[in-house]
Amino acid sequence: MSAHLLGVHAVTEALRAGRDIQRVIIARGRKSGPTGMVVEECRRRGITPRFESRESLDRLAQTTKHQGVVAVVSGGRAQNLEQVLDNITGAGLIVVLDGVQDPHNLGAVVRSAHAAGADAVVISERRSAGVTEAAAKASAGAVEYIPVISVKNINHTLDQLKKSNFWLYGLDESGSQSYLEADYAGNVGLVLGSEGSGLHRLTAEKCDFLVRIPVAGPIASLNVSVAAGVALFEIVRRRSQGEAGANRVQSNVVLDLR
Repeated sequence: MSAHLLGVHAVTEALRAGRDIQRVIIARGRKSGPTGMVVEECRRRGITPRFESRESLDRLAQTTKHQGVVAVVSGGRAQNLEQVLDNITGAGLIVVLDGVQDPHNLGAVVRSAHAAGADAVVISERRSAGVTEAAAKASAGAVEYIPVISVKNINHTLDQLKKSNFWLYGLDESGSQSYLEADYAGNVGLVLGSEGSGLHRLTAEKCDFLVRIPVAGPIASLNVSVAAGVALFEIVRRRSQGEAGANRVQSNVVLDLR
């Protein structure tokens, strides 16, 4: 099974990551500038890019939003949560998305998760965005470097994380505690809800902590990808400064990602 990657950054990062690429197609006349990076990476990999008309790329990609670069790649890598958990060294950090449906939001969350050093992003097979071309492009190539694991049941996955000694922090505007007051000691699972309704009730009940991101003004919450970035880098800051684990409080904490 093959898939398409669209855009300069997505294709360049796939090449650098050693993805199994069947062919790279570039619009005629696009050999310099950003496209030149793709040509150079192809040469390093021993891949000869094909130069075709922009109309051919439009038909192949089924969109005009490809920046003149399309790669045909083998289907996504199969990696399950058990493999990720077995490979974690030190304090783990896993992002769990409970129904994020916009592929651009998914891609942006994956990008932030990779930048923050997270071990994986978990998504649901149903009622959620998948790792499509749009998500890959929005991730700026990060989907090539961090496992994005699709699971049948998010709540079963949360139970699995708890059995693996993860503390689950959910983001939600109803959280009674600020994300700045939470204690991110040990293994952390950061749980974010959908764009419209936030965390599902059962998912929120599975979380050990429900926390919110305080905001000013009449808009009560942040975009899910923005909120993910804010929370992830607070966890990174705490860990880098040795603050995590100083004062763990047993209470519900959820982060608002709507």
